[in-house]
Amino acid sequence: MNAKKLVESIWNHPAGPRTIHFWAPTFKWAISATNIFNFSMPPDSISYPQQTAFVVAGFIGARYCTVITPKNWNLFSNNFALGCTGIYQLARKATHDHS
Repeated sequence: MNAKKLVESIWNHPAGPRTIHFWAPTFKWAISATNIFNFSMPPDSISYPQQTAFVVAGFIGARYCTVITPKNWNLFSNNFALGCTGIYQLARKATHDHS
């Protein structure tokens, strides 16, 4: 597939840049990025309820993205990353609290 056809297929995709299905998850990456930047924060400042909400929302959202039409892989990867970063933060907090 040449570059022009690749760009056209992305542009014309049902979850492509011409739709909200592209832009909402693109801006949602800010939440995942913020959670990654918080890896350097001390564990005592991590909130169990907040990180639990990130894990639950992330993995439920990721599952949802695999059953909707059109498939939105940008939103799937975002939600999966949010769930994974939440698990990591919860593990940091639990390790800190129980050691």
